[in-house]
Amino acid sequence: MPDPQGHRDFEQTVLPHLDAAYNLARWLTRNDQDAEDVVQEACLRALKFYSGFQGGDGRAWLLAIVRNTGYTWLQKHRVREQALPLEETHDLIPDGGCGPEELALRSVDKEILRQAVEALPIENREVIVLRELEGLSYKEIATIADLPIGTVMSRLARGRQRLQRDLAARMNEEV
Repeated sequence: MPDPQGHRDFEQTVLPHLDAAYNLARWLTRNDQDAEDVVQEACLRALKFYSGFQGGDGRAWLLAIVRNTGYTWLQKHRVREQALPLEETHDLIPDGGCGPEELALRSVDKEILRQAVEALPIENREVIVLRELEGLSYKEIATIADLPIGTVMSRLARGRQRLQRDLAARMNEEV
């Protein structure tokens, strides 16, 4: 017989974070329908393995499942996403320029910003989304992505630099 209390606990743990789950899945898959499929599959996985949830941060737990489900989905349904080699450091913008946040505040069209974020390699896109859009800490992102904090920081810095460069180029095209 199903455990109604267990289902209530699951709902209290997962439901408040469905928007964040969809947001992450949307940025990973770059498609609304695919994101819905990923979130649905992730919720099914979360329900199946909820008995192993030790409590704590339900948001981080769910987003880790969404991330893993998203990568599995991408492997099954798409050509491999462009990966960013860790040693790639050439052609990055020096720190002296303004950041992507400042560019966005300068009335960059939302569509241009969305396109620029979607153009990032997936490793950079996911940390940008988790940090800048979902407001997660480096530690939370490291837990979700199963990465060392230093790698999270490096990917975030490279993602911001690429985003800054892309936004600047897109803004120049608009002028």
